[in-house]
Amino acid sequence: MNEGAGPRTLRPILCAGRLYCDLVMGGLCAPPLPGQEVYASSLALTAGGGAYITAAYLAALGCSVTLACTIPAEPFAGAIAAELAAAALDLSACCHAAAGAEPQITVAMIAGGDRAFVTRRSGPAFPDGLETLIASGRFGHLHIGELASLADAPGISTAAKAVGMTVSSDCAWDAEVLARSDLVQLLRGVDVFLPNQAEADALALHAPIADHAPLVVVKRGAAGAEAVFGSKRLHRPPQPTPVVDTVGAGDAFNAGFLLLWLQGADLGDCLDAGAATAAVALARQGGARGLGRLPRPRPTAQ
Repeated sequence: MNEGAGPRTLRPILCAGRLYCDLVMGGLCAPPLPGQEVYASSLALTAGGGAYITAAYLAALGCSVTLACTIPAEPFAGAIAAELAAAALDLSACCHAAAGAEPQITVAMIAGGDRAFVTRRSGPAFPDGLETLIASGRFGHLHIGELASLADAPGISTAAKAVGMTVSSDCAWDAEVLARSDLVQLLRGVDVFLPNQAEADALALHAPIADHAPLVVVKRGAAGAEAVFGSKRLHRPPQPTPVVDTVGAGDAFNAGFLLLWLQGADLGDCLDAGAATAAVALARQGGARGLGRLPRPRPTAQ
């Protein structure tokens, strides 16, 4: 049984949140320390952010997906334009940052199979017109790329629920947001919440993790993933794969998990589908660039 299952007929999906230009530095011997310098063996410049990466993986899995983001200011818009155009996404809800706006970028540093980020946010979390788009009734599901975006516009999930949409949100590490004591209230209206283990540990300092949403899926990296619903927990192992780059693996997991969850699949199948798309991300460098078409996971039972 899929506890808290979404609709079985897969309608178009709306992914919304911040879009970054990611500078991914790979092969570091260690993270840089103050006063020292380290050298990368590889560099990738890609589109990033949870909303985009999850959207791109959903599209690669054959879903109809609209992305609602603000495209970063130049010179970075041009640097990721070809990737966005090739991602099989409806970009009509995206807008461009105003000329002269500060760029929205992330520097990802990969060392020892893990990663650290330095990010510069700029401008609002969502593009103008998102609530009108939600109210149009075109979409069955809203995925929010990061908890900080929901904190910037808490009415978004309420607007989606008002027109019968289901709602999911990633967490994404933000120490200031995770320190808030009102996160359970902020997440009211979110059906599926998808933090990683470090984020879940921070959230649990304020309230039990199960209180944050009807279904919380904790991504635990090499330890797999765990679905938490009420007093119940279900764990699944990861899919073995060589790790090239961990950037975007959690957002890729979201896509596989949500695809089956939206079809009412068993939670174990949803977790396994998430593990499969995460494995694709782990075996390649840089977010969702050049994905192409991916095999669509199928539930083992309905």
